[in-house]
Amino acid sequence: MRRATKIVATIGPASNDLDTLVRMFEAGVNVVRLNFSHGKAQDHVERARMVREAASRCGREVAIMADLQGPKIRVGKFEEGKIQLETGARFILDAACELGNQERVGLDYKDLPRDLKAHDVLLLNDGLIVLVVDRISGSAIHTTVRIGGELSNNKGINRQGGGLSAKALTAKDMEDIKTAMSFQADYVAVSFPKNATDMVMARQLANIAGEQYEHKPFMIAKIERAEAIPALQEILDASDGIMVARGDLAVEVGNAAVPALQKRMIKMARASNKLAITATQMMESMIFNAVPTRAEVSDVANAVLDGTDAVMTSAETASGRYPIETVEAMAAICLDAEKWDICQLDVDLVNTRFTRIDQSIAYGALFTAHHLRVKAIAALTESGSTALWMSRNNINIPIVAITPSLATQRKLALYRNVTALELPHSRDREAVLSAVEGLLIKHGIAAKGDTAVLTWGEPMGAVGGTNALKIMKIGEE
Repeated sequence: MRRATKIVATIGPASNDLDTLVRMFEAGVNVVRLNFSHGKAQDHVERARMVREAASRCGREVAIMADLQGPKIRVGKFEEGKIQLETGARFILDAACELGNQERVGLDYKDLPRDLKAHDVLLLNDGLIVLVVDRISGSAIHTTVRIGGELSNNKGINRQGGGLSAKALTAKDMEDIKTAMSFQADYVAVSFPKNATDMVMARQLANIAGEQYEHKPFMIAKIERAEAIPALQEILDASDGIMVARGDLAVEVGNAAVPALQKRMIKMARASNKLAITATQMMESMIFNAVPTRAEVSDVANAVLDGTDAVMTSAETASGRYPIETVEAMAAICLDAEKWDICQLDVDLVNTRFTRIDQSIAYGALFTAHHLRVKAIAALTESGSTALWMSRNNINIPIVAITPSLATQRKLALYRNVTALELPHSRDREAVLSAVEGLLIKHGIAAKGDTAVLTWGEPMGAVGGTNALKIMKIGEE
């Protein structure tokens, strides 16, 4: 069955071989995430090469997303590797400390003492440990443990409510962007952006680094800071999509606030003609278990019903015991949830306003396809914009983006309800239309006698906006 919602899978030690990747792609992975928080530059270059080879073996294109580490604020290392913090105990976070013990630990972000004041609440290890700041003394942050637990090397630190001044792009991120462009990553995910400026700077750096390869990636903003919420629209405007990164975001704004924020963010992304990825702990139990919990099944299904373009795995496929089973389970959940997608195209388009010809053709194709109940909408596109506009609406009819551009074909792997196929440039209109019919039949999307809607730009073969629409009967002369 055709699945509209895409799957982004993080690869790591559990999936770092060609055979496993091929099986994951066959199970349903559309986009591979390379987590730059782990590994060296050459590791990512080699994994990207392996992804391209595995995709080639499967006979389709899979997108690569380079996920930057960002200013992850962490404690340092301990003499014994970890300690046990008791509730009510005193503990010091000290930027000058080299090796931690039961009384204090160092910081990798040396400016943290400047960002804090008395009574601030710090959440460590994804919020499992809670510290209250008593006072600041030079490089030392004196705290009282509100909620204790085991604290080990390099665990993350968040300030409740956000407000830390660390820049979104670190020196490491800038080098990692160069690495990502060396293998032409299709997407770059920026961690902890606070505003549009962070995304503009990241795009500029990526475009400069990709210039020698004639490559421009799409930019994904990971929404995980409290400050990003009021700036969400400007961040969307400066990005190609967002990731609902529920881990750090939940620590900063509180777990209870995240479900409603998720729905709001996905809705805003769709309304802004941007992409949305839902991430973090979606199938967490499958790191160790061969089947997901019922709560995880509901979580994935709800993201699908919210309208997300993609759902994402992290440790489940990077280091878990069941990477292939995780993808299979996620794909099955998405398929079932999509049966309940509500198509309200007439209502959705009533208040739609547009001034561009190509956008009006895209919406005209949707309207026509919906009322004629055609088998497919085929969009001849260079950039993928026509397919993007179409995919922002639920229609339950496959959208097929036909493009001569390999880079566009790979980027389209993330678009909800879009299948990308390659067709070389040609100025022969009749030959192109015949080739489109052939592709639809070859890939089992339509059969002879079926009706399809086709959009393209005239003159045929020229680079420009979509300005033509045709209703065609497959196989008719």
